[in-house]
Amino acid sequence: MTTAVRNARDQTLGHLPMNRLGLWLFLVSDASFFIALISSRFFVVRLETPDEVSQVLGLSLTILLLLSSLTAYRAEVSAAHGDQVWFRRYIIATILMGIAFLGGVGYEWQQAYTHFPPHTGYGTILFTLTGVHATHVLSGIALLAIVYFKGLGGKYGPEDYWGVEGAVKWWHFVDVAWVFIYPTLYLVNT
Repeated sequence: MTTAVRNARDQTLGHLPMNRLGLWLFLVSDASFFIALISSRFFVVRLETPDEVSQVLGLSLTILLLLSSLTAYRAEVSAAHGDQVWFRRYIIATILMGIAFLGGVGYEWQQAYTHFPPHTGYGTILFTLTGVHATHVLSGIALLAIVYFKGLGGKYGPEDYWGVEGAVKWWHFVDVAWVFIYPTLYLVNT
């Protein structure tokens, strides 16, 4: 290994801990935002959940996001092992599940609007929480798409897959946020 290659590798590795630290600090700050939104549900409507809330849809969306976390993880592992074919397949599968999730949220909004419009207490909470989360899912889809297109040229491999790792960590964060939103919106009831 030449000195120039070794120096470039060492410099890249030296930046990784700072990249990870920056990502984790951002995730913690974003988590506090979700905590504030989730806690507002209990202040605005207490433990009341309308009977019209679709339990099947909420559970279906949750399962879809949890499965997408699995495919995102497999994409990261594939990139780390230099398996470009499976890396791309898993990223595409994750993106498609994210799009399906957004479609489910859109369907939920159509149904919810007649039972608890945005100007009602529960409607305000539902549309705010799912809307903020949907923008996070949308940004995750965009990030995964960028990683996918960069990966088409073989950018990610065992030596450098930080782009995939960072995008997948974001996707996992979005999924974990939903794991807390789901019971808050669908399961809590007096």
